[in-house]
Amino acid sequence: MTSKTTLTAVVYHSGYGHTLRVAEAVAEGAGGTLIAIDAEGNIPDSAWETLLAADAIIFGAPTYMGGPSWQFKKFADASSKPWFAGAWENKVMGGFTNSASINGDKLNTLQYFMLLAGQHGGHWVSLAIKPANTKAAKRDDLNRMGAYVGPMAQSDADAAPAEMSEGDLETARLYGARVAAVATQFAAGRAA
Repeated sequence: MTSKTTLTAVVYHSGYGHTLRVAEAVAEGAGGTLIAIDAEGNIPDSAWETLLAADAIIFGAPTYMGGPSWQFKKFADASSKPWFAGAWENKVMGGFTNSASINGDKLNTLQYFMLLAGQHGGHWVSLAIKPANTKAAKRDDLNRMGAYVGPMAQSDADAAPAEMSEGDLETARLYGARVAAVATQFAAGRAA
């Protein structure tokens, strides 16, 4: 059996820089490649090739008005071309989000990503970090949002990206590592 290096692509939109920090943490954990969706909802042509070559794709967007940003939705609609070709089938997939509110309906955004992954025939990876939900829990604890589907981060509306919770960012790093590890397991299974 030969070993294969896996590629993880983190495709995300960030409106104010907070979601960018989460994306960077996810990519760091995964050893992955960042693909930024621009302010017009586009990615470069070369980024589509990166997504095609990727073993794992991780989606990210801020939660605005109870769902992902319109820029991410435009990207998702544009992914119908690889959908028609079945180009992303059997890729490992995941997602993360951020919003100013503690809840902010972030679960809707993660569910949107799960449905997008399902439409592409991808295999979703859960967070697998128990929540910090005791009286002793602190802002910088792992999974302080209590998510299971994927990482959720919270950034105060009047806070700079540099002021984000280190616990949220470490949760994102660990998630990136988990997605990459699952992609490696899948690749090893295909090579066997």
